[in-house]
Amino acid sequence: MSSRTSPISRPITIRRAAARDAKRLTRLVRGSGAYGGKYAAAVAGYRVGPDYIEAHRAFVAVGADEHGGRILGFYSLVLAPPELDLLFVADEAQGRGIGRLLVAHMQAEARAAGLGRVKVVSHLPAEDFYHRVGAVRTGTALANPPAVPWDRSEFEFRIPSA
Repeated sequence: MSSRTSPISRPITIRRAAARDAKRLTRLVRGSGAYGGKYAAAVAGYRVGPDYIEAHRAFVAVGADEHGGRILGFYSLVLAPPELDLLFVADEAQGRGIGRLLVAHMQAEARAAGLGRVKVVSHLPAEDFYHRVGAVRTGTALANPPAVPWDRSEFEFRIPSA
């Protein structure tokens, strides 16, 4: 079984992101294979700063390894208006259930915050993923050149109360 399709084999911990994670999260965004080629402009100058991490509910998935844990992915939940602003999984960790784990965690956080719905504007290569994890397509976000010169699908997670 290849690493892209193997289930999580080592323990994964999800913890609140800290200011010290900012550079690693920025590298994860800018280095994402999903943003290569024509999509590169969307993340070329993107920065996940300590101020962003402190202002939003940002969480990281950390894998246990000999270096005390490596960030395998992260997400950021904005409460008002409710939106999944960022969700990234490291290229080498994709296909192992980490994205699904992060979405489940986000939904639990949204439920705890009393949210009934969470919007996400999807990058084209991620649309199938959002559909598979239960998001419903609700519309289209129009292009916003020069950084995002293409239309994107809007999805919504419906958060059932506990």
